[in-house]
Parts: sequence; C-alpha cells; structure tokens
Amino acid sequence: MRADARRNYERLLTEARTAFTEHGTDASLEDIAKRAGVGIGTLYRHFPNRYALMCAVFQGEVDGLLARSRELLGAEQPCTALVEWLRAIIAHASTYRGLARALMSASHDAHSALSRCSVPMGEAGSALLVRAQQAGAVRPGVEIGDLMQLTNAIALAVEESPGDPELADRLLALTLTGLKGAGETTG
Repeated sequence: MRADARRNYERLLTEARTAFTEHGTDASLEDIAKRAGVGIGTLYRHFPNRYALMCAVFQGEVDGLLARSRELLGAEQPCTALVEWLRAIIAHASTYRGLARALMSASHDAHSALSRCSVPMGEAGSALLVRAQQAGAVRPGVEIGDLMQLTNAIALAVEESPGDPELADRLLALTLTGLKGAGETTG
C-alpha cells in the first residue's frame, strides 16, 4: 500500500472506531469519510461495505479475545474459563451499539466480511466449550454457534438496558444453568 493510501486507511479506521463508539455501528459512513478527510469513494476502495469496515476496526479487539481464549485453555476450571471468555465477548460487543445485532445477522451469511472475521472466534470458543464438555461441566450437544448467538443476545440485552450493570452476569448465570442441564427439552 502506498504511504498516502496507508495514511487514509489508518485515518478511516481511527474515525470509524470513534464514530462506532459514539454513535453505534450504524454511524454514517459519509461522516466517517469526511472526518477522516477523504471522500466516500476512498472509504469504499478500502472497505467495500460496512461489515468490512467493522471487521477492520474490531480486529485488534478480536485478536485480544483470541489471545485470551488461548490463555484460558489452560485454566483449572474449564467451565469458569468458558464463562470468563463469554463475559469478555459480551463486554466487547456491548461497547459498540449495534455490534451484537450485526454479529447476529452476519452469522447467517458465511460470505459477509463480519462473518469471516468471527470464524476464528467460533473456533476459539469451540476449543473452550469442548474442554468444558470433556470435564462434564457442560452437557453434550451444546454447539458453539448456538452459544455465540446466546452471547450476542445477552450483549444486545445489555446494550438495551444500560441502567442495569448486573444484567450480563444474571443472564450468563441463566445460560450456565442451561448448559449444565440434563439436555431435556420441554414442549
């Protein structure tokens, strides 16, 4: 990448991160480009769509979550490690209004830039989940895709209830109860 293109790319990421933090992930792309001092065409040359921009903005945080999952693989209590990692995901997704909703939508589109960005997250979560299942702390049959959707749903609930700082922990506790359950369903 040429030096001026690299500067534009970095400015776009900086302004997008600020805009997503202040206004949510549906912040105006035109405003992001303007704040970065470039035209909207330059933004689209670097990031063909909103999801591609979001993935680039959040890559550092995703890398941190992936590193944390690797650390937690050696934890003495696999279920506690899994819950700790899920809590970190919720904290990340709750930071940016609209991110949880976007992640839930992207999970249905394997070709989405945001979905491709989340594949390593699913793999990392799967390793923690399998370890918790092998320890007998999580019932068999629980799949990482479902658990990630639940995690995003909790993050969305937290986003919608900013006055309830304990909500994520309560919902995670309910989720954990379901994960440990006998696997029976009632209908």
